[in-house]
Amino acid sequence: MSMDRFKQGVWSRHNGALMCEAVALEAVAAQFGTPTYVYSRRALQEAAGAWMAALSGRDALVCFAVKANPNLAVLDVLAQAGCGFDIVSGGELARVKAAGADTRRVVFSGVGKTASEIEQALEADILCFNVESEAELVMIERVAAACGARARVSLRVNPDVDARTHPYISTGLKDNKFGIAYEQAPALYRKAAASAHLQVVGIDCHIGSQITEVAPFVDAASRVLDLVDVLQQEGIRLQHIDLGGGLGIRYRDEVPPTVQTLVGALTACIDARGHGDKTLLFEPGRAIAAHAGALLTRVILTKAGASKHFAVVDAAMNDLMRPALYDAWMDVWPLHERAGQTSGYEIVGPVCESGDWLARDRPLVLEAGDVLVLADSGAYGMSMASNYNSRPRAAEVMIDGERMVQVRARERLADLWAGESPLPKSA
Repeated sequence: MSMDRFKQGVWSRHNGALMCEAVALEAVAAQFGTPTYVYSRRALQEAAGAWMAALSGRDALVCFAVKANPNLAVLDVLAQAGCGFDIVSGGELARVKAAGADTRRVVFSGVGKTASEIEQALEADILCFNVESEAELVMIERVAAACGARARVSLRVNPDVDARTHPYISTGLKDNKFGIAYEQAPALYRKAAASAHLQVVGIDCHIGSQITEVAPFVDAASRVLDLVDVLQQEGIRLQHIDLGGGLGIRYRDEVPPTVQTLVGALTACIDARGHGDKTLLFEPGRAIAAHAGALLTRVILTKAGASKHFAVVDAAMNDLMRPALYDAWMDVWPLHERAGQTSGYEIVGPVCESGDWLARDRPLVLEAGDVLVLADSGAYGMSMASNYNSRPRAAEVMIDGERMVQVRARERLADLWAGESPLPKSA
């Protein structure tokens, strides 16, 4: 259970106690209970800072993908670090506003924007819409005309590049639902450029998530730049090039490129093609938030099955969906390491599904009451949580040096049916 990949002591052991920054996680579990998501302010700042440093000296904007972690405290920390935001719903836009961030640094992605969401975004004066279909372009034009506005648009082009990642999070192939077919893009750009209610400002692509190689990014960028050249020859000049997100992290044995390596390869490609004057946009989510978060969960009981040992914990697939959904690996650390002979444990939750597991075959020494830490769960952890089995969602706590601040209260049972009502009694 090596922790050497965590930089500068954000997550560490001190005298046997597991720490986040200068706070013992035992104190978090004692004060706020379990399951609880814990985030490091310092880790968020360092991850965002790596993008800023890699893009230093260039006209660029790093738009954090809100879907990765929409907690207001997380958004506030990242806005203060200089990030803009990539949103995929009106709800995410409302969260960005509630966090006090600048909506003029927001890009709106997603294949199913509604007319009301488009109107909401126009009122907020967002940077641009990343348009994913001709039908959406027509809808944005119609809503903008009704509002007496001119919508800034960037077409999300599908470059048909294999990101070589999990099929559920691959988005850049021609059979995926995302983006505009590469061959259709020039005609749609002409249509947008001719509209009095649309302003063409950029081009966008995003090929997937948890990508651990540079080559797919460069291949996609090259395809995008071919289109930029075509558009420029037709007199359609773009202000920005948005190369999306998707940079992977190390959960287990992956060896992803550093932010500096990825950005260096992409900027070199752009400069070589003569487009260094364009503003560069990136949309990282996981690469900023994942290492900054962990999920604390307590062992309810241990159980010896016919062929496996089970540790039943108070977190479940409703709290952390990624293992059940993607067969995802997260490191598991006991809050305090026990001496003794390890057993290979299946870490499972109380939800009535065979798919309710958080980790498999982990060599641990466990007893009921022990607290475990599921590492690297700051992205797509709480953001994908649900109330399945009528389970209240976890608390969220931000660590800031020696401070621990609850940034989302644990749901109460009454919250589960807030807004519901039984049928009125018959007369």
